[in-house]
Amino acid sequence: MEEKTTATLEKIQRAAMEEFTEKGFQGASLRQIVKQAGVTTGALYGYFSSKEALFASIVEPHAAALMGRFMEAQTAFAEMPEQEQPEHMGLESSQCVHWMVDYICDHREPVKLLLCKAEGTSYEHFVHNMVEVEVEYTLQYLEVLHRLGHESPQLDAQLCHIIASGMFNGIFEIVVHDMPKEQAMHYVDQLRDFYTAGWLKLIGQ
Repeated sequence: MEEKTTATLEKIQRAAMEEFTEKGFQGASLRQIVKQAGVTTGALYGYFSSKEALFASIVEPHAAALMGRFMEAQTAFAEMPEQEQPEHMGLESSQCVHWMVDYICDHREPVKLLLCKAEGTSYEHFVHNMVEVEVEYTLQYLEVLHRLGHESPQLDAQLCHIIASGMFNGIFEIVVHDMPKEQAMHYVDQLRDFYTAGWLKLIGQ
């Protein structure tokens, strides 16, 4: 019975993946998912209370993994002794971005749903939320530099948001364009070099 239940769930999620990928969350039809999965409507509602719950069952593990690793990198840097932070600037985030590229390339389909097909769900602002975290920790780091006696121009939250938004949307282009992993890693390394040089220029380092 348990095997049959697992098989039914997998059929529903596989059909949902195809429907969401083709039509996005808002355009997807539960009726079509049921038909494609070869199950009854009652069977689907036995697992999921709504279309968004079904969407979440596919993307939530990947949203949690990506945001979790990102937060680990941010907090690890912020918890370093302040005098050590300037020499480590960019190292933790670089390792995090490499991990994210690996993860994205290994889970392309559900991550693409998360990043490109989530309009109308609670995941719609996933990238924006990541950018907001980046801005928060960037402003904290600028305060550290000030306390350490570095003379750097005052950068406000709006400019930091613009820069971080450009960087993260650039990173996630690897999902939009289905790049091979090697090419994706190369482009992301170049993108990070570009943004790191820009940041160093702005903060006078």
